[in-house]
Amino acid sequence: MLEIKNISVELGDFQLRDINLELDKGDYYILLGKSGVGKTVLLEIIAGLITPDAGKVLLNNKDITHEKIQKRDVGIVFQDYSVFPHLTVKQNIEYPLKNRKLSTKERKSLVQEFAELTNIKHLLTRGTQNLSGGEMQRVALARMLVTKPKCLLLDEPLASLDVQLKGDLRNLLRTINQKGTTILHVTHDYEEAIALSNKVAVMQEGEIIQKGNTKEVFQKPANEFVANFTGIKNFFAAEFLNQNTARINNTLEIKVPNKDQLKNGKIIICGEEIILSRDKIDSSAVNNFKGTIKQVIAYLTNYELIVDIGVELSVIITEESLIKYQFTENKKVWVSFKSSAIKIIP
Repeated sequence: MLEIKNISVELGDFQLRDINLELDKGDYYILLGKSGVGKTVLLEIIAGLITPDAGKVLLNNKDITHEKIQKRDVGIVFQDYSVFPHLTVKQNIEYPLKNRKLSTKERKSLVQEFAELTNIKHLLTRGTQNLSGGEMQRVALARMLVTKPKCLLLDEPLASLDVQLKGDLRNLLRTINQKGTTILHVTHDYEEAIALSNKVAVMQEGEIIQKGNTKEVFQKPANEFVANFTGIKNFFAAEFLNQNTARINNTLEIKVPNKDQLKNGKIIICGEEIILSRDKIDSSAVNNFKGTIKQVIAYLTNYELIVDIGVELSVIITEESLIKYQFTENKKVWVSFKSSAIKIIP
């Protein structure tokens, strides 16, 4: 559907190098990376705001690399909304339709359709000066969707919103995608990627260093940068003593599935797959360690406990478990996890 082939560009001291991406129709693809790595530049190349030095942008197998912006069949929504302050909400949404050969009735119908989709129908007669950030983002989305682009490009659309507005807008973006709009969304927030995307690519210093379906990238990060950036806490240097045993951080020996008989590497222990108990339990887990709870961190839907077992482990538990077993700081506990909870990175 949308294909980015070997795109490179040099802008002063910054470079995008040999970027390749493929979006299928209906994808919600998130481009993940820290600020300044080139995510927005890539969107602007796809939208036609920047011309690449090399490579091609294809939409439905048509080369649009040098096509005029208004003929690309893609729409871009920036973080700062860019709504017109001198126009009403209705006039903002209708603006892209002005140069299209549509009747007044057709334009009105499109405005109504996308105002309803973005839940701003009640705002159509209002000016934009006193709208909230979430409302302005919805106006910007409706204005872009009214042209029915084949692919929607989103530049940090949730970055400046509070928690409640972020949740509402996430639901809207999910609905827009489910109704058939292909989306390429750039962000530095890995939680957005988990909540919204079916595919993800991670960028670092102008290059894509890993891409694939979201579950695969988050469960099997290709290197330390991806692991750290995607929020994985239990990431350790490992010396593999044999096929079944590794020493992590030169401190603790654990049982691992070292099928490739590696000598050195990194390992990830999934925090959600670690069992915490007050007493040692009989289970199929081959790794059992006594430890001390150092910290209890509350999140919206669960708790993270930092447990010292010779190295510090991040353990994710529910509020129900926290209360039931009275897990508090400085409490002695047992930590258990199977070797299958361990991911090895060569």
